[in-house]
Amino acid sequence: MPIDVKEIREYLPHRYPFLLIDRVLELEPGERVVAIKNVSVNEPFFTGHFPQRPIMPGVLIIEAMAQASGILGFKTADKKPSDGSIYYLVGCDEARFKRMVEPGDQLRLEAKVVSARRGIWKFDCSATVDGDLAAAATILCADRPA
Repeated sequence: MPIDVKEIREYLPHRYPFLLIDRVLELEPGERVVAIKNVSVNEPFFTGHFPQRPIMPGVLIIEAMAQASGILGFKTADKKPSDGSIYYLVGCDEARFKRMVEPGDQLRLEAKVVSARRGIWKFDCSATVDGDLAAAATILCADRPA
């Protein structure tokens, strides 16, 4: 079930320049999501990270994985931020960075539900470029009133 950026904006409260999901390619509520972020040289963070060799900051790759997780959580719970709910990033465990992400790359983000208890969601996440692992982490999100 592909989801375009218009619908993504219904499920994430983020806006430019902090909306880091361009499209959802696959979504199985309660199971997994696959999304993409097209990395452009025009991204505002590239002016300072680093001007001579632009590299997407690792914290933004983590954020992109968390946003993909948030979409999965919202779709699974059949909620939207407009319903008065928001997912907060509350933890990131076992984060590893294996490959630099540069302008022109397409970051493929995958999140899988590990557990959901009392509004705390745990996701196994990965970010790849052309099939190569760029980053992986366990992401924890809390579903709370907005």
